[in-house]
Amino acid sequence: MFVKNAWYNAGWDYMFTQSQKNSLTQAKGALVARKIAGERVVLYRKPTGAIVALEDRCVHRQAALSLGQKEGDNIRCMYHGLRFGPDGRCNEIPGQDHIPTKACVRSFPVVERDNWVWVWMGDPAKADEKLIPFAVGPGDPDWNVKTSQMQVATSYRLEIANLADLTHLVWIHRDTLGAADATTREKYTHIKPTFTMLPNGMRTEYVVRKSPISTFLSHLFPPDTLFDLHFDITHTIPCTWVLHFRVHVADDRDEGTPTGPLIADTWTSQAVTPNDAESVDYYYSWGAAKHCEFPGLSELLRDNLDDAFTEDRHVLEAQHIRIREKPDFQTVSIIHDVGPSRMLRLLDDMLRAEAGDAAAQPITQRDAVPA
Repeated sequence: MFVKNAWYNAGWDYMFTQSQKNSLTQAKGALVARKIAGERVVLYRKPTGAIVALEDRCVHRQAALSLGQKEGDNIRCMYHGLRFGPDGRCNEIPGQDHIPTKACVRSFPVVERDNWVWVWMGDPAKADEKLIPFAVGPGDPDWNVKTSQMQVATSYRLEIANLADLTHLVWIHRDTLGAADATTREKYTHIKPTFTMLPNGMRTEYVVRKSPISTFLSHLFPPDTLFDLHFDITHTIPCTWVLHFRVHVADDRDEGTPTGPLIADTWTSQAVTPNDAESVDYYYSWGAAKHCEFPGLSELLRDNLDDAFTEDRHVLEAQHIRIREKPDFQTVSIIHDVGPSRMLRLLDDMLRAEAGDAAAQPITQRDAVPA
């Protein structure tokens, strides 16, 4: 169901604190519980600031380690007091001197980059940091990036398909990212994107020419002002979606890179992390370049994403329910399915390749228990 040998996003760096206890809001805390690609993970910071990721399951009776407490570099299960080091090995069993060799929990490689926390869910020996997707985070000095997140009760595959096709902007998002006027609807439903397949994803580029601005920005410009909207998207698997979005005053060209004055230069970085077959965590941001920003623009961009992704959430959750009700229902493909089809086909190819690699391993290696 999920590619394992890949980096998955566990959230924004500010969610993982040096506190001893979790905050009352659960927005951030000392021991952060996640479910990533079907695996339960607990993450915490050591006193040095480095993040640890362990399976959220005590080796004794499968109690949740995320309900335990931090002790220096260690985490203690508060059911019977077993203590585990950051490598997952049990280093104390209260009332018992002997610690069995098998008393260890799985540890995961973890890296902080671009203000995101990445966890490798597969073979640790294959955890290559160069495979972490590109993003522009709030720590970048040249961009005023604002962050947010939400959980969506839908299939990971539906989120991938949704992100691979932006023609839905003029339908689902007509009051936010898109617009309800006939001109905008005509422009978006007839875009001709350029797709470039990558080893683990797809780059999509297109320009929406001589178009009104999005609804949520329309109050900032004189009526009837037209723009060239330049979309440059890198979409990767497991799932990041990074858009360099630029707004130009419309020029007199019908193709090629826009040449009109640059009004806005922005990046939005988004990561979809499947919890399981039924839900995903969505971490996202949007922000403008500091050289062409005006006060409040980046906040407006981020707040609009909250609204737009709530619109998506309503549609995707209802779609997921209906697919579960009738999984064999015969759907019809249309022209706007090219991007989603390519991304889902690539996902399936990666899943088959990984399954083939696992089947080729000796049984002794696949079933080996850490010493």
